[in-house]
Amino acid sequence: MLPARRRAQGAAREEAARVADLEARIEQLREAVTAHAEVDQAIGVVIVVGGCSPAEAWDVLREISMRTNTKLRLVARRLIDWPRSHELDPLIRAELERQLARRGRPAARRFTSQPY
Repeated sequence: MLPARRRAQGAAREEAARVADLEARIEQLREAVTAHAEVDQAIGVVIVVGGCSPAEAWDVLREISMRTNTKLRLVARRLIDWPRSHELDPLIRAELERQLARRGRPAARRFTSQPY
């Protein structure tokens, strides 16, 4: 009887560990979906502000992230908050300007005190 109980307890522990692992994976997937949506929205902001293609906007976001040493998701969040808050981190803004200028985007379309 005692070995059967130990086996049952061991199986219960294994099952609990498996459930915890699956819950962690689900949370990671939720975060990935949210991050993907935020990056897509930020690409839209760059398209509107810079008048560039989606591929160029993705390159701009990636470059901003690398050159400011800021995680891409955080760059995306700040860019999608910018139209509502009318404020953009000065480092991100300066790098956004540089990246758009490198791509020959007209300055008149880029920035005003409000993005729209």
